[in-house]
Amino acid sequence: MPGSLADALALLNTQPGVWKPFAGGTDLMVLLEAGKLEHRNYVNIWGLNELRGIDVTDTHVILGSLTTYTEVQAHPVLQSEFPMLCQAASETGGLAIQNRGTLGGNIVNASPAADSPPALLVYDAEIELISIAGSRWLPYVGFHTSYKQMTIAPDELLARIRLPRNTVGASHYYRKVGTRKAQAISKVCFSGLARIDQGHIEYVRIAVGSVAPIIVRCVETENTLRGRSCGAETTRAACASLLREISPIDDIRSTAKYRLQVAQNLLTDFLSTLEP
Repeated sequence: MPGSLADALALLNTQPGVWKPFAGGTDLMVLLEAGKLEHRNYVNIWGLNELRGIDVTDTHVILGSLTTYTEVQAHPVLQSEFPMLCQAASETGGLAIQNRGTLGGNIVNASPAADSPPALLVYDAEIELISIAGSRWLPYVGFHTSYKQMTIAPDELLARIRLPRNTVGASHYYRKVGTRKAQAISKVCFSGLARIDQGHIEYVRIAVGSVAPIIVRCVETENTLRGRSCGAETTRAACASLLREISPIDDIRSTAKYRLQVAQNLLTDFLSTLEP
């Protein structure tokens, strides 16, 4: 348990790849108890106040990586301008998980079924990675490269998440489909953000979880929609594009066929909310 952020970064730098950071431990401790983790050296960053807090500027909201789901839900600016992130936080586990689980942990755990990453992707989030050598900001889109693989070095920590305050006038849509209403891992998780101008889709972001090795930002589908008016023809074209961008599998929670159909249904429902 390092006494400061500098101590934690020094430890990661001295023995990169040996020490695995953990924060709330809501995923890590389950896997550890089940004997499914190879690591045996852990650095507890839960007590590092440097990674906490939510700051609001004129242009951005910046969240420390140790921000909990409970803190996300309670913040008034997030409630009004980033409601999908608040909804994702409210649908992650139960109250105990929400009090302990962190936004940064949800990102670096790198599960394709995670609840908050689809919302972060459509909100054009950026993330800050820090090490003893300094910090670097990068777009969240592209951070996950394949299953459980990310563009983060062994000596780096995720420090902050930055959201641009550009959602005024946009329609927000978030749906998590699971076996139960609550405390379920998603079969499909869908986030959509769009702005209509003179009857046409002027701005759109779409991200889908549990349909590929990583959370998918559906850029091709966005390009198909941009500039078009809402309607049956636009919806058919968008669904065809979506099917080319996702590649779900059969697993213990669902089948690929079911996920393909549900993803199309959610896209159709999202687009229906944009119609006059």
